[in-house]
Amino acid sequence: MFMSLSSVERQNQIVQLLSLNQRISVAEICATFEISKATACRDLEALTSSKKIQRVHGGAIPLVYSSPEIPMLVRREEQAVMKQRIGQAAAELVRDGDTVVLGSGSTVLQTALSLRERRNLTVISNSLPVLNLMVDRTDITLVSIGGMLLPTELCFIGHIAELALEEVRADKAIIGVRSIDLEQGLTSDYLPEVLTDRALLRTSQETIIVADHSKFGRISKALLVPVEKIQILVTDAETPKDFISGLQERGIRVIVA
Repeated sequence: MFMSLSSVERQNQIVQLLSLNQRISVAEICATFEISKATACRDLEALTSSKKIQRVHGGAIPLVYSSPEIPMLVRREEQAVMKQRIGQAAAELVRDGDTVVLGSGSTVLQTALSLRERRNLTVISNSLPVLNLMVDRTDITLVSIGGMLLPTELCFIGHIAELALEEVRADKAIIGVRSIDLEQGLTSDYLPEVLTDRALLRTSQETIIVADHSKFGRISKALLVPVEKIQILVTDAETPKDFISGLQERGIRVIVA
């Protein structure tokens, strides 16, 4: 029934099928429209380029844009058990004697909680909750990155923070992220915070992202970095296997907590 469709019409039909089924495979596209695998893949690539779908291994899913982020102190209660496990797994990547940069966010805060008992650790952070959590630890050297306070995240951002980050170097940088998309990269809602997070990442050769499954397959307004810029991602068992395999195909180590 679809044999006479143009490529544009066929692509529109693919988007409509996705809105109904939430997933479509290359094989299903070939069978439905009686086209070759190469043609089906070209259709998916065109729809991905026009930001109408999200390409995944073997097919596609609908493209989902993130809603505005709620304050960090409220987010602490979301996926709390998963975030605790992710934080513990991320903390296991840090050795005694390391210098580690910790960004803002509820999952990074769980990582910091698991690092409190480490010895001879240097922690560099722009997160007020992380700094408060670490302030009484005599075995931890605490380096505070100041700047303009972002009230929703309780972190310091902006030009002053970025200048300070230029003066430090770390073994590892651990940050959270608002949204992760294999093609569109790591994105967030607020550009000034993104610029500070980029400066955080530049302090270290090893980037560790902590993110629960709700962050995947979503796109926010401002690009942080492409996914290829990270080395390790720590997540939970509910993260779709397509995303995990897509990250691994890009050479990223994925730890499922």
